[in-house]
Amino acid sequence: MPSGHLALILHAHLPFVRHPEHEHFLEEEWLFEAITETYVPLLRMMQRLVDDFVPFKLTMSITPTLCAMLQDRLLCERYVRHLDLLIDLAARERKRNRKHLQLCELAEFYIGLFSETRRVFVDEWKCDLLSVVRELRQTGALEIIASAATHGLLPILQQQSPRAARAQVLIGRDVYVELFAGEPAGFWLPECAYGPGLESILREANLRWFVVDAHGLLFGMPRPCRSIYAPCYTPAGPATFARDPNASRQVWSAHEGYPGHQAYRDFYRDIGFDLPMEHLGSIARGTRKFSGVKYHRITGSGDEKQLYDRTAAENVAAQHAIHFLEQCHQQIREIGEVGFDPIIVAPFDAELFGHWWFEGPIFLEQFIRRAADERDFHLTTPSEYLAAHPTQQIIEPASSTWGENGHLAVWLDPSNAWIYPRLNAAALRMCEVAQQQTNIVVGQPPRLPNQAPAGEAPALQFADRALKQLARELLLAQSSDWAFLMKTGTAREYATQRIIDHLARFNRLHDQLVTNNLDEEFLHDCEWRDNIFPNVNWRYYA
Repeated sequence: MPSGHLALILHAHLPFVRHPEHEHFLEEEWLFEAITETYVPLLRMMQRLVDDFVPFKLTMSITPTLCAMLQDRLLCERYVRHLDLLIDLAARERKRNRKHLQLCELAEFYIGLFSETRRVFVDEWKCDLLSVVRELRQTGALEIIASAATHGLLPILQQQSPRAARAQVLIGRDVYVELFAGEPAGFWLPECAYGPGLESILREANLRWFVVDAHGLLFGMPRPCRSIYAPCYTPAGPATFARDPNASRQVWSAHEGYPGHQAYRDFYRDIGFDLPMEHLGSIARGTRKFSGVKYHRITGSGDEKQLYDRTAAENVAAQHAIHFLEQCHQQIREIGEVGFDPIIVAPFDAELFGHWWFEGPIFLEQFIRRAADERDFHLTTPSEYLAAHPTQQIIEPASSTWGENGHLAVWLDPSNAWIYPRLNAAALRMCEVAQQQTNIVVGQPPRLPNQAPAGEAPALQFADRALKQLARELLLAQSSDWAFLMKTGTAREYATQRIIDHLARFNRLHDQLVTNNLDEEFLHDCEWRDNIFPNVNWRYYA
C-alpha cells in the first residue's frame, strides 16, 4: 500500500505594531503575548525534539513584519520589561492567594512560566529568536517559507495595481534572502488568498509552491484528478497544495475540535478584568486588558468557571494527540486505496498554539513524538513531497481564501471597503513617482545631505531615502490586518487610524518629492516611526 504524508504548516504573523513615539502602547502587547505564549514554546518544543533525536518535519512562514519586530531592539527591550512586570504580578498573586491552595499553585505556575521564558529569551537566546529559527532550519527539520512584505491581500492588489502586488511578493522574498541567506522554495499567500495571475509573480520570484484553501483546488480547471491530496502545477509553473478541511477543523475549531475541551485554559477569563486596578499595578497602567494570568478553564458560559488544572489539561492534550494520529491514519488509509502517495496539508496560524489554545504546543509535541514511530505515514514538507513526486497535473486554481465563506467577504465589507480607493490611489502614485525617479536615482547609493555635491537639488539629495519611505508607508497601509480588524471590530479605531496615518505620511512625502521640496526633518521622523525594511527596493514599483 502507498505510504501517506502529512505536512504541518505554521503561519506566524503579526502586523507591524511599533510605536516609539509612546513610552507604552497597548497594541505592542500583541507581540509580547505571542512571544511568551507561542513563539518561545514552539521553538523550545522543536529544540527538545532535535535534542532527543526525534525525526520530524515542520514548515513555518514567519512574515516580514513579524521578523522586523523580532529584530527590533526597542521592542525587545520593552518585551523584557513586560516580562519583569508579569513576574512581579505573579509574585504578588502568590502572596495574595497564599491561603488558597489551588490559586497559590497557579500563581506559582505563572511565576515559573514567566521566569523561565525570561531566562530562555534573555540568557540563552540573547533576545534573538530568529537566530534560533536559523539553527533549527539548518537541522533540516524546519523549513521556513516566505510571505508578502506586509501581508497585503494579493488578489485585491493584483486587480487594482499589478505592480503593487508584485512589490509585496518581491520585497517579501528579498527580506527572506537577507534573513536566511538562501532562496525560499515556498510562499504563504496572506489569508491564503489566491487570484488568477498571482502564480506568474511567484514564478518571477523563483518560488516553487504555495497553498490554497481546498475549494481553490477543487474548483480549478480542469478538476484535480487526485482531489486535494496531491499538489497541482499552475500553468505558469509554481505548484499549489490544498488545505485539508478535516484536519484543520479538528485542530482549529473551538466548537468542533480540540481547543474547546473543558479541561483547557479559558482564554477570555483573565485577572486583568477580575481584580481591582490598584492590585494590577504597572502591568495594566490604568487600562482593563489581558494580563496573561488566567486561573480558569473552559467551563460554563458565565463568570462561574472552574479553576484550571494544569496536569489534567496536559493529559487531555496528550489524548487529543493520540486521537489526531488515529484520524490521520484512517484518512490516509482511505485515500491510499486509490493507488498513489497522498499528502494531507494542514496549515494553521502559529498563534493558535499557545496563545489561543494554551495547551496547543503540548498537543503538537505529543503528536510529533508519536508520529515519529509511524510506518504508514510520515511528516513531510511540501518542498520535500514535490521533490519526491515531481510529476503532477496542471490546473488553473480558482479564486479563494481561507476566510469566512471561503472568499474575500471579510476584507470587502461595508466596514472596510472605504480603504481600497485610497490604497489604490496611493499605489498608482507610488508607481508613477518610482517610474519618474528611476532614471534620476538608479545606480546612485543613498546619501545624506552633507554628502551631496554642492548646489545639488534637494530632491536629488533625498530622493532615494524618500522613495524607500514612500514604499514603507504604502506597504504598511496595505496590511490585510487593518481590514480584518475593522470587520471584526476588535481594534477598529486603531486599524482605521493606522491606515489614515500611513497614507497621510505617504501623501505628504510624495507631494514634497514631486515638487522638489523635501523636508528632511519630516522624512527623518517617518524613518524613525516606520523603520521597517531598511533595504526596501522601491524600484519594483517602476
